[in-house]
Amino acid sequence: MNYKQLGKQFIGGQWLDGKSSNLLTNINPYNDEVINTYQLANLTDISDAYEAASTAKEEWDKVNPYKKRDILERAVTYIEAHEEDITTAIMEELGGTRLKAAFEIGLVKNIIKEAATYPLRMEGKILPSIEDGKENRLYRIPAGVVGVISPFNFPFFLSMKSVAPALGAGNGVVLKPHEDSPITGGALIGKIFEEAGIPKGLLNVVVADIKEIGDAFVTHPIPRIISFTGSTKVGSYIGQVAVKNFKKPLLELGGNSAFIIMDDADVDYAVEAATFSRFTHQGQICMSANRILVQKTIYKEFIEKYAQKVSSLKVGDPRDPETIIGPVINHRQAEALERLINRGIEQGAVPLIQGKIAGRMVEPTILIDVEPQMDVAQEELFGPVISVIPFETEEDAIRIANDTRFGLSGAIHTSNLERGVEMAKKVHTGMIHVNDITINDEPIVAFGGENQSGLGRMNGEWSLDEFTTLKWISVNYGQRTFPY
Repeated sequence: MNYKQLGKQFIGGQWLDGKSSNLLTNINPYNDEVINTYQLANLTDISDAYEAASTAKEEWDKVNPYKKRDILERAVTYIEAHEEDITTAIMEELGGTRLKAAFEIGLVKNIIKEAATYPLRMEGKILPSIEDGKENRLYRIPAGVVGVISPFNFPFFLSMKSVAPALGAGNGVVLKPHEDSPITGGALIGKIFEEAGIPKGLLNVVVADIKEIGDAFVTHPIPRIISFTGSTKVGSYIGQVAVKNFKKPLLELGGNSAFIIMDDADVDYAVEAATFSRFTHQGQICMSANRILVQKTIYKEFIEKYAQKVSSLKVGDPRDPETIIGPVINHRQAEALERLINRGIEQGAVPLIQGKIAGRMVEPTILIDVEPQMDVAQEELFGPVISVIPFETEEDAIRIANDTRFGLSGAIHTSNLERGVEMAKKVHTGMIHVNDITINDEPIVAFGGENQSGLGRMNGEWSLDEFTTLKWISVNYGQRTFPY
């Protein structure tokens, strides 16, 4: 598979140029090499894609559930056969390291394997009725057509996290990847399911400029669900537009995860876990540790060991197997990080390590003695930058952890596991992990955020619920008596 040749729209089972007059040049964020060029989709293409998905969904309805399962399983087989090509695509389009690529591909295979069970889990119920001679049936049916909007950071997985379950639950899908990841977040997924044998048009991929299509991807009359992964600001807008148009929004948004280290924790282990939690894929993960909270009695020991560990991380070409930190995805992200670092220092944070920023290459920065109200502690740091905050008591740690508008993930390190669990219950977040990293996603465990980190739950039975609806059909075996 030559992934660079996937520079087309995938609409109605055909690989086509978009009808827009505008082009998108897809570049390697590490060296600026042009990967390919897209003729972008316009409003007509968006409509054609949704129409194709709606039509193909009727054909998908007739496919035996066991055959649907087999098709989804073939998608995994195709990925395994082309794993090195996909790894290269992740390194070259996203600036992801080989380690990141392996991590992401593993997540993708697991979510498809889970989605492959959905056709056999479309169970209904027969319920009693208050009326004599009557039976109530509940049928689980597909929602219809799902619109998926995916981000640039883990696009292969975060696209697939909605696409595969939506297909497995019987829906048609139109996927719009981020403009910085049109292959790994879009065309690659179209190719995988084309090779797996889904009906033509069931999955469509459109690469478009939001300035040209506006809200049309969300407001189009066909999709019943809009699944969006990305920033809280954009997600809030998309959610409002979706609800206004009577579509269900499914939102996975930003995070400001706290990594809490109590004074009875294994400090060396906490250093390792905190490093992975922040610097994996340059910190461009919504679950990344954004704030490290350290009890004052071990604060000095932790920051010394943490600085030593972080200083050892190799920054550079993501294709080098030794590289841990590659480029951030675009100049806009690098500039935003630079502004936040400078603002943090102006507000009193101390740079224990202050890495250089050159283009998209952002070296690690550790800001210590951060106060909870500082911008670097309140905003999502989507890059290799971390804030370290000292605290006195367990109550202080919980209060500081909850001092955020977000609520996605978190971690607590302590030798007293039940104490950790009780603390975890008090942190207002959708997910939190004791003696582990903040970056966790498992195919059968509920995933989602609280507060401004999102709406809905994904994975396992929860994705099946999100992408289906229940239809009540009652059967009267007799005749009802009417009052008039």
